[in-house]
This record gives sequence, C-alpha cells and structure tokens, in this order.
Amino acid sequence: MVVLSKPAMEQYGLVKNNSCKTNTFFPGIPLIDLSKPDAKHLLVKACQEFGFFKVINHGIPTEFISRLESEAVKFFSLPLSEKEKAGPANPFGYGNKKIGPNGDVGWVEYILLDPQFNFQKFETVFGVTPEKIQAAVHDYVASVKKMACDILEKLAEGLNIQPKNVFSKLLMHEQSDSVFRVNHYPPYPDLHGRNLIGFGEHTDPQIISVLRSNNTSGLQIALKDGSWLPVPPDQNSFFVNVGDSMQVLTNGRFKSVRHRVLANSLKSRVSMIYFGGPPLSQKIAPLPSLLMNGEEDSLYREFTWFEYKMSAYKSRLADNRLGLFEKVAAS
Repeated sequence: MVVLSKPAMEQYGLVKNNSCKTNTFFPGIPLIDLSKPDAKHLLVKACQEFGFFKVINHGIPTEFISRLESEAVKFFSLPLSEKEKAGPANPFGYGNKKIGPNGDVGWVEYILLDPQFNFQKFETVFGVTPEKIQAAVHDYVASVKKMACDILEKLAEGLNIQPKNVFSKLLMHEQSDSVFRVNHYPPYPDLHGRNLIGFGEHTDPQIISVLRSNNTSGLQIALKDGSWLPVPPDQNSFFVNVGDSMQVLTNGRFKSVRHRVLANSLKSRVSMIYFGGPPLSQKIAPLPSLLMNGEEDSLYREFTWFEYKMSAYKSRLADNRLGLFEKVAAS
C-alpha cells in the first residue's frame, strides 16, 4: 500500500467526506433525451440554470466507447516509465499529477491529445500499430463532436438564433482548436474521513465539454449557492457542460459551470472529455442577436480565442479567468 506523508497529502488538497452541503431545493441533474422534440427548450433551460446536464439517446455507438476505454485502461495500467514514452505533456502527451504550468497538482494522470498529435509515440507503449490507437480515438471523438454540434444547433434553435449553426460551425471549422483528454484517478489509501482532490475546481475555457466516465463517482459541480453537488456516475450517458466561451457568446445567459473531481479511495476512475473549441483566430464576443436589439449592454469585451487560451494557460485552475475580459460597469 502506498503511504502518503502529511506534506504529500496537503500538496494534493483534501476535503472532508461530508463537505458537500445538502441542497433540498435542487431537483437533480437535468436529464435530456436528444431524440425528443422539446430537447432544444430543455437544453436552453439547463444551460441557463446550471450550465450542466446529462443526455441520453445520443447516438454514439457503444463499441466506440468500450474500445477506447479499454485502450485507456490498458495504457494507465502500464509502469510509469512506459507511460512516459507517450509524453511528457507540453501540453500534449502524458501527464502525471502536475496540472498546467502554474503549480496546480492533483491525484490524476492523463493523456491530452490534439488533432495533430503524433500517434507514433504509442507504438512502443501499447505494442500495437499507432494506426489502431489513432482509429479508436478518431472514431470516438468524431462521434462525440457530431453530438456536440447537434446540441449546439438545438441550443441556437432554442434561443431563436439564425443561422442555427452559429455555434456548431466553430467546432466544424477545419482549424477548430478542440482537444481530447483522458483522465485516470487511481484509488488512494484511507485518509481518515477525508478525500483527495483529483482535479481542483475550475471552469472549462472552451465552448462546450462532453464527458463520460466509468461507473465510479467523483465528479462534483458547484451550485449557485456555493454548495458542491456530487454527480452520480452513469457510464451509459454523457454529461455536458457550458464553457467560458459559450458564456461570453450568450452574454452570460448560459453559465460556465465550476466543477471538480474527488479521487475515490476504492476504485479507479477513468473519464474521457472532448473540449470543443473555436479556431485560434475566432473573435469571441456576445452575439448581436442576443443583445436585445441593441438595448442590452455587452458584459464582455471582444477577444480572440487565442488571447483567451493564452490567458487561461497562465492562470491557476480556480482563478476567475473571465474576470479579465469583463466590461467594467459605468458608475
């Protein structure tokens, strides 16, 4: 058994098992059936009230999910020296404990991939052709991306925005700056009623994030009153959350949800996340059609995705990244 010293435990962050407040007014995670006619309205409501929801009837083949998760489990089961052959993450590749360049750490190891990732790195790690790994990632990400675009188009319809691809075209653009991440949270020793923070609280900077995990708890979202709500695991559905860029595009109508992951003391947790981002040169600002015919003020100054991405990269996880881009209200 791994024994952690007190300084090591403090380095990763600890919370009490009962740190989540009970919110008697919260009706539960919004569940949306994407095949139903009222999905677009329910999606808008979920993004406005929580910035987070769960979808079913998503159309993603089960074999794509199980194949990639199987490869991920195989990878994370390897010795550290072998896994490091696929990295180090700078920022793409394999990372262990360290999250970003600014001092954040977590009880997590991960693979971060972009569309140009060199899959040749995996040949010596998995002992199979890199084409097989690349195919597994491609099939899964292509399906999740399609679902994300469908959700974005339903959101545009629900907001009565034309054209309906105003959001989805940013992900479909050939220069879309989207990334894919696989996280592994190993089990940890009993810490006498406390949990290790696997991934600290943060918001996602992109437009939309699509997540699934194995049947292990750990994900939590922050509610408006500051309480943390555990998200029950569901390996057959997908969880979706609003990112910072979508919050700006909708002038604050949709909220970028703060979330975190607590490691599990008994089971490993594997999660796979698609972060849908726009091209680096894309200007991010509230859509004119959502400014109430010029009667509503923009809450944010215009910036490019590259500017925001670089700003986020220089920040800590828990920082309010959008604060630097908010317009100061006139006194």
